[in-house]
Amino acid sequence: MTPDNAETYDVLIVGAGLSGIDAAYRLRERNPELKYLIVENRERIGGTWDLFRYPGVRSDSDIFTLSFPWNPWRGTKTMARGDEIREYLETTARDFGIYPHIRFATQVTAADFATDTDLWTVDLLADGQARTVTTRFLYLCTGYYRYDAGYRPDFAGEDDFTGQIVHPQFWPEDLDYTGKRVVVIGSGATAVTLIPAMAPEAAHVTMLQRSPTYLFPYPWSDPMTRLAQRCLPRQWAHDVIRYRNMVVTMGLFLFCRRFPNASRRLIRRLALHYLPDGYDVDTHFKPAYAPWDQRLCIIPEGDFYTEIANGDAEVVTDTIERFTPTGIALTSGRVLDADIVVTATGLDLIAFGGIELSVDGEAVVPGEHFGYRAYMLNDVPNFAWSVGYTNASWTLRVDLTSKAVADLIAHMRAQGYTRAYPALSGPEPASHAFFELNSGYIERSGGRLPKAGDRAPWQVRHNAIIDALDARRYDVTEEMVFSTTPADAEMENDHDIHA
Repeated sequence: MTPDNAETYDVLIVGAGLSGIDAAYRLRERNPELKYLIVENRERIGGTWDLFRYPGVRSDSDIFTLSFPWNPWRGTKTMARGDEIREYLETTARDFGIYPHIRFATQVTAADFATDTDLWTVDLLADGQARTVTTRFLYLCTGYYRYDAGYRPDFAGEDDFTGQIVHPQFWPEDLDYTGKRVVVIGSGATAVTLIPAMAPEAAHVTMLQRSPTYLFPYPWSDPMTRLAQRCLPRQWAHDVIRYRNMVVTMGLFLFCRRFPNASRRLIRRLALHYLPDGYDVDTHFKPAYAPWDQRLCIIPEGDFYTEIANGDAEVVTDTIERFTPTGIALTSGRVLDADIVVTATGLDLIAFGGIELSVDGEAVVPGEHFGYRAYMLNDVPNFAWSVGYTNASWTLRVDLTSKAVADLIAHMRAQGYTRAYPALSGPEPASHAFFELNSGYIERSGGRLPKAGDRAPWQVRHNAIIDALDARRYDVTEEMVFSTTPADAEMENDHDIHA
């Protein structure tokens, strides 16, 4: 039952990162009178870009597609540092009037949709106090991984290690690695970002990987970006650079998927170009999988290869036997001495930020539902979840999602509907994984994420260009069910009777 004194909003947005700020802007752009609230579990804006503070943290896709299309990025570099991105989000929220709508240090624990009122009752925990709000529409901008825990396998002998073990997701502010021997366990985007940042100050940095990852050198800046920014108005320049980068990124992805052998050879040649003569590229940089079966890691200007070439860092491809008091013993018999071990072992995926969702008290199990255009769930009313691409910038999809949700709400308000949800029609589509990657963090997720179908609008495509084109002709009513609350329906019937 909804408390009589609960605050009521048209939309409750959960999360004040890239997705949440974009959602707020797009919702009010389309629905100027909308009453909305953003609740954020952390103490300040940023989401991912406030959580991760390890050395060198940066975007792993270009910043012109990662930033908002409606607020041009002012820098010239292709990638941006984590603190720059967080500052951009903070400034954007203040400049566009979004900041006053954010309530910080507020955790959403559960939300239940009642079909007799068509309202979500949302349980909050703010400064240790339980509170409740109601909302007509619930929009989760919580990402797809846990903020309170990363993936962290147990290693034999950890308690014997006399050095320090840290996880990048919880980087100690006072960690001093100057002159220290550092071993980074992992070979993904975090590891290849950390190592070039730490190597100049550390005594030596070793990346210990169980298996290789594809690395792709990419320039920090390019002449076309500088030319466009110099010759065009800021918004025009941003649009040109953004679309160019989107096409280039998607073209590289499609080339890798269509021509895996050719792309393997290309990536290998790039590695040979940066690494010293005679380096064992095939042991350390030749994965068993095809390019883009797992995410391709960007290394700006080949900085990771450069640190290997100058001897400040090395790659060891092996498995861990156990930790020792002074390092890590490998199954090959080699021992890596270490003062600090960084477990860059990945994320722990979770849908909806771990919030317990229910409809009329019946739990919503994400893995039992299909994703509708990658942002709604079948038979779950007045609900959206914002999640980005894994093969392109996060914001490319979440901005499409925000505009689609804004259009849906505008349609509901214009027609007087209080409830909307997608419903499967005809035979149930064949189900596929929500994300088309075989990365460890995806495979570990099991049934914690929604399913994708094999036909529109239940497909979860990973093509930003096609999605952007399709978004121009979306039918907001396609496989959607709209209705009003029973009370509203009775009022309309009484009006008809007495008319």
